[in-house]
Amino acid sequence: MQDWRSVKRRKVLKATLGTSATMGLAALAGCTGDDDGDGTEDSDDTGDDGTGDSDDTGDDGTGDSDDTGDDNMSDLDEITITLSQFPDTQDPLDHITGDYFDVFDHIYEPLFDFEPGEGIFSRVVTDWEAQGDGTTHLTIPDDVSFHNGDTLTAEDIAWTINRTVDPDMGVASPIGAFGLGSIQGAEAVDETTVSVEYSAAPGLAEFEFGNYARAMNRQWAIDNFDAENEAIAGSSPDVFNGTGPYEVVDFTSGEEIVLEAFDDYWGEEPPFDRVTFNADKQSSGRAASLEAGETDLTINILPEDVATINNASGVEVRQVTSFRTVFCPMKNTVEPYDSQEFRQAINYAVDNEAIVQNVLSGFGEPVGQPVAPGINGYAPDIEPYEQDVGMAESLVSESGYGGVEITLTAPQGRYLNDANVAQTAADMIDQLENVSCEANIVEFPVVSDENSFGLDPDDIVHPFFMIGWGTITGDADYGTQGFFTNPDGNNTPVFRDDELEQAILDSQQMQDPEERTQQLQQVMQLAHEKAPWLYLHVQESIYGVNEQIQWEPREDETVYIWDMSA
Repeated sequence: MQDWRSVKRRKVLKATLGTSATMGLAALAGCTGDDDGDGTEDSDDTGDDGTGDSDDTGDDGTGDSDDTGDDNMSDLDEITITLSQFPDTQDPLDHITGDYFDVFDHIYEPLFDFEPGEGIFSRVVTDWEAQGDGTTHLTIPDDVSFHNGDTLTAEDIAWTINRTVDPDMGVASPIGAFGLGSIQGAEAVDETTVSVEYSAAPGLAEFEFGNYARAMNRQWAIDNFDAENEAIAGSSPDVFNGTGPYEVVDFTSGEEIVLEAFDDYWGEEPPFDRVTFNADKQSSGRAASLEAGETDLTINILPEDVATINNASGVEVRQVTSFRTVFCPMKNTVEPYDSQEFRQAINYAVDNEAIVQNVLSGFGEPVGQPVAPGINGYAPDIEPYEQDVGMAESLVSESGYGGVEITLTAPQGRYLNDANVAQTAADMIDQLENVSCEANIVEFPVVSDENSFGLDPDDIVHPFFMIGWGTITGDADYGTQGFFTNPDGNNTPVFRDDELEQAILDSQQMQDPEERTQQLQQVMQLAHEKAPWLYLHVQESIYGVNEQIQWEPREDETVYIWDMSA
């Protein structure tokens, strides 16, 4: 058997992919890119399109350093990456935000390599096998080191998974609800074997732990941060300790984090000696930093800033169609959102096609269901809601909530033209004769928190809010179960409906891929009719990149430095 350390990715699919996961992979394989380039902003959505001239970029869509003509950039040994949101937590489990993963994954690396459209492959976990009893055993080597010098053990991984899925342990991690929804727990079998227990079909569970399993240093976290009871927090580089290719050497909370290559890293040497992450909420600011040579890669570029980058020397735009939908949940445990007629009315009030064309400059596609085209379970026969003001006003009257005043809360700087999209949608709703609506533009953590608060009316602050979700696993379960199900009381759904919940739970147990896909399409139909969200659009990811960086954006919006070279 080939030495696992000698290969960056040992692309061997395991037997469990023969279940429902296989259908998701097959559905993904041909649907990730959009040569028309109709989306721009979300870093989780990558596609293979890129906005730079393909003649100048090379087969990997990244740009050839020989074409830049800038000799002072010929040998990059350090880079700067500018995000749209800087992590507001130091605990790697206390979030489920793409920008945060872009930082943390280089410190607390994924246990598996995940390739959209292909599946999961060995990384820290070198082998895995479903046991046939609702568990899968993961195998790790015995000489992977944390940054503080401790050796990674199976107990560290089991403890991290348990801390993620147990809301009473450490932090109430949204990763547990949304990323590891079917995972019930884990335990160490021996020093190098972890048993993961789940309630779903093995293929679905594999998608989940293949994307979201990480490892923290159990004893370090407990001794230094009381991590079984508290969130990890601090203001020094010592607050971070993973097994990843980079360790933290400098940290300014809310502003900047500096990483350097970890000398004792178990795997391939990373491509850059030093990496700095910072953030700028304004696309124009990110574009200006790139043009000025102050950053080497930036995410979430707006359409109006594309020409600025493409006209600058030594930098270019690369874009890809993503798996991210942008939508506005309506929590139905409070009025007026407890009425299906009212929720449908909100959808009929909004002209999504006009928003895509006029606010997003065509960089998007209207949708009328929770997931994007190309995702296993997407139902192609479901059309987006079309604007019908008369129908909307009639449904409002039928709901009994005529004359109501509502607020749409939305972030600024997280998604493509998000504040403008929200303001436009609110104005369209406000034009109804029997509904008044205004937009409330806030910082992203406000809506992220609301998405995690659940449905207790006493906890709800913003019952109608905008958020985006990238179905990065390629399977519709990831785009629905965390929002609509709560079988064990550990999830924090944004909508409660017994019929919809049961349809999702039934799909999770189906072993036959075709049967499960059909069930997920039925879930999409129910979600369209029950209108738990104001459905908006699928968006694209637009990046500004130093031409010397060889890198191809991913459909799942993840930025991995180990995929780069210069």
